Amino acid sequence: MTEKPLSGVRVLDFSTLLPGPLATLLLAEAGAEVIKIERPGKGDEMRSYTPKFGADSVNFALLNRGKRSIAIDLKDKDAVAKLTPLIQSADVVVEQFRPGVMDRLGLGYDALAKLNPRIIYCAITGYGQSGPRAEVAAHDLNYIAEAGLLALSAGADGAPVLPPALIADIGGGTYPAVINILLALRSRDRTGQGCKLDIAMADNLFTFMYWALGNGLVAGKWPRPGGELVTGGSPRFNIYRTRDGKFVAAAPLESKFWENFCDLIGLAPELRDDARDPGATQRAVAEKIAAQTAAEWAKLFEGRDLCCCIVGSVEKALADPHFAGRGVFAAKLAAENREIAALPVPVAPQFRAQPASAGYPALGEGNSLLGK
Repeated sequence: MTEKPLSGVRVLDFSTLLPGPLATLLLAEAGAEVIKIERPGKGDEMRSYTPKFGADSVNFALLNRGKRSIAIDLKDKDAVAKLTPLIQSADVVVEQFRPGVMDRLGLGYDALAKLNPRIIYCAITGYGQSGPRAEVAAHDLNYIAEAGLLALSAGADGAPVLPPALIADIGGGTYPAVINILLALRSRDRTGQGCKLDIAMADNLFTFMYWALGNGLVAGKWPRPGGELVTGGSPRFNIYRTRDGKFVAAAPLESKFWENFCDLIGLAPELRDDARDPGATQRAVAEKIAAQTAAEWAKLFEGRDLCCCIVGSVEKALADPHFAGRGVFAAKLAAENREIAALPVPVAPQFRAQPASAGYPALGEGNSLLGK
C-alpha cells in the first residue's frame, strides 16, 4: 500500500459522541494511528446507543472504524503517568470536554506541552475556551439558534424547522478541527513547535451565513425566514409538492436554467420576471408542479439543463447508480461476520489508508499500549 498523507501521525482522542470522533475518523482514514481514550466499563456513551452492530451501537462503529481503544480512569492518580509514554509519542490530541476539565486532570495543553513541545492540542467546545458562554451546557440546536442560523429556516406556520443534519457538530466542529489540525501539522513542519487549537462550534457557523452577513452589513437588509433567495423567498430555489404528495426540489437560479424550467412547465410569459412579484410566480409554479406526479416530473427532467430533481430518501440514495458508480459506499465496516457500508468521508480516494473492510475497537483492546 502506498504511504498515505498521515502515515506515522499518532492521535490521542479523548473525545466522545460526534464532533471529535468524526474528526479523528477523517484523520484515521488518511493514515493516522488514532487511539481512543475511554472510561472503563462503559466507554464512549455512544457505544450504548441502538441499533447494535456487533457488541456496540452502529453509530459508534461508523465513527470509530479502524481506531484503537484504551480504557483508563482519567481521575486515577496514576492516569497521567500511564499515559505519559503515549503523550510523548503523540502528534495530536483531540478533546471535547468543557474548558478547564483537562487542566484539572493534569492533561491540559500546558502540561502536555512540557512532556511533548511538538504536540498539537485540539480542544472542541460549543462556545470556545473563553467568553461569557464558555461554561454553558448546550447542543447543536442551541448553537445554531444563538448564531442566527436556525431563524432562517421557517415552516408553513413561520416557526423555525429542525434541520435534518447536525450542522454545528459537523460543519462547526468536525471540519474546522480537521482543517486546523492539518494546518498545525504543516506549521510544525516549519517551526518544530506544536500549538493549542480552540475550535468553537458556534463561532464557525457564521461561515454558513456569508450571504446573510453581507446583505445585513452592507445593505442593511437582514434576512427574513422564508423570505430570501435561498431560504424560500424565491420561486427559483424552492420545494414544490407534486400531485401524488411527493416533492420537487427546484433550483433553476441562473437565467438559462430558469428559462428552460419555465418552458418545460409552461409558465406564462408575464410571470417569468419573478422579481416583479415573486409570490405570484411562486404560486403559479406550485400550481404547475401540483398538476403531475413525481414520476412524470422525473421523466420530464431527464436530459434537461434545469437544476431540478425529485426529493428522494436516504435508502434510495444508497442504491443510486451514480453514488454506487463513484464508489461512495465501497468501503465496508465489519463486525461479527457482518459487513455494512462504512461511513463515507470527504477524504479523496488516493489519500485513504483504511482497508476495504475494517472493524471498530472493542473497549480497552489497546490497553497494552499504556505505560506501567
